[in-house]
Amino acid sequence: MQSENIKTVRGLGRSSSDEPAALFDYAFEAAPIGVALVAPSGKIVKANASLVKMLQRTSHELTTLPFGEITHPDDRAADRMFFDEILAGTRDGFKREKRYVRPDGSIVEAELTVIAMRKASGEVVRLLSMIEDVTEAKRTERQLIERATQLELAMEAVRGGFWHLDVATQKFETSDRLARFIGGEDAARLDLKGYLRRMHPDDHYIARLTPLLEGQIDKAVAEYRLKTVNGERWMRCDRRLLKDPSGKPFRIIGVVIDYTEEHIRWAELESDADTDTLTGLYNRRGLQKKFDRIRKDNGYLVLTIDLDGFKEINDTLGHAAGDGVLVETASRLKAAVRPSDAVGRLGGDEFAVLLEGGEGVAQRIADRIVGELAVPIDLVEGTVVAQGSVGGTWSISITPTLDLLMKAADKCLYEAKRGGKKRAVVCEYTEDIGSAS
Repeated sequence: MQSENIKTVRGLGRSSSDEPAALFDYAFEAAPIGVALVAPSGKIVKANASLVKMLQRTSHELTTLPFGEITHPDDRAADRMFFDEILAGTRDGFKREKRYVRPDGSIVEAELTVIAMRKASGEVVRLLSMIEDVTEAKRTERQLIERATQLELAMEAVRGGFWHLDVATQKFETSDRLARFIGGEDAARLDLKGYLRRMHPDDHYIARLTPLLEGQIDKAVAEYRLKTVNGERWMRCDRRLLKDPSGKPFRIIGVVIDYTEEHIRWAELESDADTDTLTGLYNRRGLQKKFDRIRKDNGYLVLTIDLDGFKEINDTLGHAAGDGVLVETASRLKAAVRPSDAVGRLGGDEFAVLLEGGEGVAQRIADRIVGELAVPIDLVEGTVVAQGSVGGTWSISITPTLDLLMKAADKCLYEAKRGGKKRAVVCEYTEDIGSAS
């Protein structure tokens, strides 16, 4: 017989003692779920208070109506089939989801478990029906499915996916969609090591989850680069920390979206705000940002440059020639320094260079710049010479602001010009130099 893991209950209610019957009656009435005894005819013989409350009918109504009368029409056929199999002896019970109808027409979604109570001969005496109301659980399940579907549809419109991290086990796993975005259509889900291998090494610190894991914060956003099947892409990751009812973190969920094009547009706008329109060099704002980011433990320095013959070129050949000189000067300054150094135009014919290093680097770069600027410049208007003077200051132990360093470098530049121009004067930064007017 098909028992579906439900054992036949034989002889229940036929004890010669009143104690088992009393215990059964107590359990029957006190059960937190609906319970009914059903006759082989299909009529309810007895219903407990939980079932009466669940179906919003009186005990009299429940015991005078066939079970099918309170069952949703679409579920009656399956009930009849299972019921007939129990009576035929091919089944001892069943468990299924079904719907009941209240007097007002509202539906109760339930999980029904039925067990046959047989005589020793196998004849069915009663059927014990246990009905658990799962209406709210089903409603919540449908809402979750609906939200998941909506989210999946929303994710179809963007590039990216999900990942989650189990706090207790530290198990990290990407969604199938994110795995395919990273590795292609046949890619398997990634664990944490695999995901980090795809992330740009410089961005690992930005993407760290420590504050979330320690419960310091509940949500965070990180922007980092990932190697994908379509090349390196900029990703924005919204992370959320989930906690159990006691407040203990148990999972972190991440939603990862490709925003490369947006990042490029933002970078272009940022670059425009930080650079000089004519020369493409940093402006003062850009130099300040660069200064804030450079390493200062090995020393750092600022050079300021002023063109000695620029005014005469502007006056005799015009502003177009002057612009040509400024553009060529910018090119020569960039050629004279390292790729990691920052070259800026402060305005007019005034330039500045920000570098890492100490005295030796300062003097070497300053002399190189003087030499570069001494070479004649070929313009449409003619060949001109726009020689330059350089002032510089460097520091290792003191950490002044960029403004104070430029102020000190300008004093050295004044000394260079006073000494005959086309010269470079550099000195170590001191509090006296930075504070003197």
